[in-house]
Amino acid sequence: MNIAIIGTGNVGGALATKWAKAGHNIFLGVQDTQNFKGQELLKNANTTVHSIHEAVAKSEVILLATPAKATIEVVKSLGNTSGKVIIDAMNIVMKQGPDGFNNTADAILAHTETKDVVKCFNTTGFNNMENTNYGDISIDLFVAGDSEKGKSVAKQLTKDAGFAECYDIGGNDKFELMEQFAWFWINLAIFQRQGRDIGFKLLKR
Repeated sequence: MNIAIIGTGNVGGALATKWAKAGHNIFLGVQDTQNFKGQELLKNANTTVHSIHEAVAKSEVILLATPAKATIEVVKSLGNTSGKVIIDAMNIVMKQGPDGFNNTADAILAHTETKDVVKCFNTTGFNNMENTNYGDISIDLFVAGDSEKGKSVAKQLTKDAGFAECYDIGGNDKFELMEQFAWFWINLAIFQRQGRDIGFKLLKR
């Protein structure tokens, strides 16, 4: 796949690295191509840097991993997203989010052409994206959104990043639940001092 990474910090960087190793073409979309966070990502195979607009134009899939407060501004900078899948990996943290919205995915949908928007890669820490393994077990991820196309792409990309399974938890009406689930992980890891090396696994019998 041709994937635009918008937000080259911890989450975007971890996924850019995993997906490049899996053989995808990675287009880093940044405001300043000469000076940006994550320049070391250019050492990865299949990875180049571009303006945000150009990275999006070259890609079929867009990962948004920027601070939630900047969601609307960033989405407006993407250019034409018709026919593209947007994967939202963001969360509103400490009420710092897009004005007028309870979650970032709804803000994305309100300000872009594509309806293929799904929420995924937001419910665990970037360290679990860098290393998905706990002993001989790989942890799971979750995805939400009305777009079946978007869900199919997200599920494939979770596998390519090393996660065991990606469970569908519902449509657009579950975007806020996904962010609450992220807070569950954050609460355990940070506020309850369990540490960042914790992950979720769905067990069945």
